[in-house]
Amino acid sequence: MLASFLIVFRETLEAALVIGLVLGYLTRTDQRRLRSAVWLATAAGIAASVLGAFLFQRLAGGFQGRAEEIFEGVTMLLGAGLLTTLIVWIAGQNDAARRLEQRLEARMTARPGSRYSGLFLLVFFSILREGVETVLFLAAARFNTSDRSLLGAVIGLAAAALLGFGLFRGGLQISLRAFFAATSVLLILFGAGLVGRGIHGLQEARFIPKIVERLYDLNPLLPENGIAGGMAKGLFGYNADPGLLETLSYVLYLAANAALWAGRRRRRG
Repeated sequence: MLASFLIVFRETLEAALVIGLVLGYLTRTDQRRLRSAVWLATAAGIAASVLGAFLFQRLAGGFQGRAEEIFEGVTMLLGAGLLTTLIVWIAGQNDAARRLEQRLEARMTARPGSRYSGLFLLVFFSILREGVETVLFLAAARFNTSDRSLLGAVIGLAAAALLGFGLFRGGLQISLRAFFAATSVLLILFGAGLVGRGIHGLQEARFIPKIVERLYDLNPLLPENGIAGGMAKGLFGYNADPGLLETLSYVLYLAANAALWAGRRRRRG
């Protein structure tokens, strides 16, 4: 539940920020007549994301046995890889709002007849990107834990929508840089868990060797079926008795992504 909340909250907030920034730009430049393109693109992006989720679910349901285990393992590794690119890219952005405005200005300085379609496509693909990322991340999170409840996703969606409204219409002031920094740290830990569990799943499917099946056992101290252990498993991919490759992949992913994220933030200043 916590993982799905964090994923949907962050992705929805990013989409809400894009919509808010575009609407704000249209208001400042006295181009309110183009607002309908924003709302149509948002609806189309959401619809396309829902369709993508449906198709992904149908694809996932078509596997059974060993093929299902391999599919789940690969999905978790792909989710971790996508998280890496997302986190590192955001850490290197010095002024994302200004970059978006530059793209908007490029659309608005185009031929008058193409402004509507250009704005539509800009917003549509921004929303679709967030939707596709959400679908893949939620699928990976679902494979990572036995909790298949949508409660966390629904709460995350509602919370992000309220926060986005508060930022642009309610005068709410928060440090988005600090917010994205904090959530990036959590997502790095989440990504490391996906890598570890993905490797574990591929080993269970006998797709890759186990080498050392059980490196240590923390069940007496922090059992996976306990409250704390269950939360750690759902959010960070905790495994009380991991193998050698699972442990190494977790540690290497965590160290590499933490170094990349910190380095990009330092260069950004």
